Amino acid sequence: MAIACAPAAVLPAHAEDGHDLWLRYRQVAASQAQGYRAQASQLIAAQGTPTQVATRAELLRGLGGLLGATLPTSETVTQDGAIVVGTAHSSPLVTRLGLDLGNLGAEGYLIRSVLVDGRRTTVIAAREDIGALHGAFHFLRLMQTSQSLERLDLRESPRLKLRALNHWDNLDRYVERGYAGASIWDWHKLPDYVDPRYTDYARANASLGINATVLNNVNANALSLTPAYLQKTAALAGVFRPYGIRVFLSARFSAPMEIGDLKTADPLDPAVQRWWRSKADEIYRTIPDFGGFLVKANSEGQPGPQDYGRSHAEGANMLSDALTPHGGTVMWRAFVYSNEETNDRAKQAYAEFVPLDGKFRDNVLLQVKNGAIDFQPREPFHPLFGAMPATPLMMEFQITKEYLGFATHLVYLGPLYEETLRADTHARGEGSTVARVIDGSVDGHVLSGMAGVANIGADRNWSGSHFDQANWYVYGRLAWNPTLSSRAIAEEWVRMTFSNDDRFVSPVVEMMMGSRQAAVDYMTPLGLHHLMARGHHHGPGPWVHGGPRADWTSVYYHRASKQGIGFDRSTRGSNAVAQYFPRVARQFDDVQRVPEEFLLWFHDVPWDYKTRSGRPLWDELVHRYTRGVGYVREMRDSWKGLGRYVDAERHAQVDAFLGIQEKEAQWWRDASIAYFQTLSGRPLPPGFAPPAHSLDYYEALEFPNAPGDGR
Repeated sequence: MAIACAPAAVLPAHAEDGHDLWLRYRQVAASQAQGYRAQASQLIAAQGTPTQVATRAELLRGLGGLLGATLPTSETVTQDGAIVVGTAHSSPLVTRLGLDLGNLGAEGYLIRSVLVDGRRTTVIAAREDIGALHGAFHFLRLMQTSQSLERLDLRESPRLKLRALNHWDNLDRYVERGYAGASIWDWHKLPDYVDPRYTDYARANASLGINATVLNNVNANALSLTPAYLQKTAALAGVFRPYGIRVFLSARFSAPMEIGDLKTADPLDPAVQRWWRSKADEIYRTIPDFGGFLVKANSEGQPGPQDYGRSHAEGANMLSDALTPHGGTVMWRAFVYSNEETNDRAKQAYAEFVPLDGKFRDNVLLQVKNGAIDFQPREPFHPLFGAMPATPLMMEFQITKEYLGFATHLVYLGPLYEETLRADTHARGEGSTVARVIDGSVDGHVLSGMAGVANIGADRNWSGSHFDQANWYVYGRLAWNPTLSSRAIAEEWVRMTFSNDDRFVSPVVEMMMGSRQAAVDYMTPLGLHHLMARGHHHGPGPWVHGGPRADWTSVYYHRASKQGIGFDRSTRGSNAVAQYFPRVARQFDDVQRVPEEFLLWFHDVPWDYKTRSGRPLWDELVHRYTRGVGYVREMRDSWKGLGRYVDAERHAQVDAFLGIQEKEAQWWRDASIAYFQTLSGRPLPPGFAPPAHSLDYYEALEFPNAPGDGR
């Protein structure tokens, strides 16, 4: 994987701290700048609304940085290379050109090379101001990635209606599963002091087309719905509004009791229904474009409608009725598992929700995690996708790497997202991919969406590490269009964030594209899952057992014994395969046909089972654990050779983090092999080094202050 870099004369890079993300707008090379100046000689853009002001400011900022000179502005095209931005309402030139904008929707845009009075012009046109802003960011992205500006004819509209970040931020600024410092929302200073960083946050999200943000943790605090906090939320909404971003709040289901002095939160109680209607009215008086509620109910101890013998549909519909007069949306999470343990936790969400198909109001989206367990390094797609044709489902991905090495492991999540989105559910025949389920095209839904659990914090570089910015970026790009290539997105990000030099871009993209598979290898190969330490999920813990619930332990999931290893979800076991459509179910049920990356997810197989490499299962596990460590070592070697292309500060931090990753990958490999060897009773295959320490050593390690736990 390591790619040699030819020596080259490269100018030393200026120090950077990562705060600018992919919106650095550093000056392009002189030869390229000359060509771009011929295509970007003047800007014609209205500034009559806040969004128009933001669009004009972004273009002036971006073009000025990329070209190294301030772009002149005017009201008419006076020379070749003019850039015209606007809508039929804001720009007489857009109206005059008679462009077909009819099918762009409110957020889409058109970028086209045209002639205006015989002069070469680039027009960025949209039906609404926010579409023009999205188009402006696309135009700047072309320049940032060294694309040609000649003969442009681009037409873009989002495939998904709601594209949200979910912040698991508490009101005390602690971030659950956050690895980038405290929450960026400084609730104590709001609403009177509005940090300029909130505008940078809005710019970054708008550049990706993200149009919604849930400000608080799904393990919600009812105080977020009190008047004082609504004023604070309104201040943030005011910053985000010009950038097309609506604020949502996680609503605690028991809020009528906690802040409303009611004795119940029963969704069928008339007093409870009146309370929520009144609360919605209050919110919309304060925040007229409020997006709605995200709800986690009857999961992991959170209150919900089942506390009163009611269904998820009855709970969601009660909130829907309160929001409907205002145009709000309910995002109801399907990450639930009952207090009574079943024979397989992976089956529980399907069992609870499929019987409710068609019983939810039209403005309710079910938010479904990509897999049935919990954001594991690799999971098969959730069986709910395609199984509820009368109910719109939205995807929930995790951007913050709770199970993938926190902020110090370089794990690019684009391939994980792409793998899930391209998976074929076969719900309505071949081609019923997860992407087409969530965009509504499989079942004809108008409401659609995708959510990502944010990895953003108060760290200067936003995400705790420079490469974790790529996961925010790829999430946003795929939320706009879930059919995009994660490799192409990685290349965009590298060029915008670091360098356009192909001698840097090529090896770094290769590093990124293999990094997720490497993490799977050194953590959970061949379909193993949930082997992390208890609670904080830092490091390996395949030995974890006991406690309040079996399904909070590792041994519940790997089921290793002297005979073999794996969770039998076939028709001979828990029969979780039956939750998939027949063509998929038959493949997963057959140990000879199941994709080998899911072998131990669906099957309990003996240690001497012959894998497709020809190696016995035990040998294959050792091989994959070791291969994962080797890939990290190769990434580190590749990165060391790239210092001439990137500023020393960012290069040094990435190098240090790769060192941490190599050490922790080795820890994962050694601890896992040490544990499973006690059960398999088999020697290591020839040529493979034994663990550095005894199993007792690894089991005794404790990390009481590991960051980001669910406290």
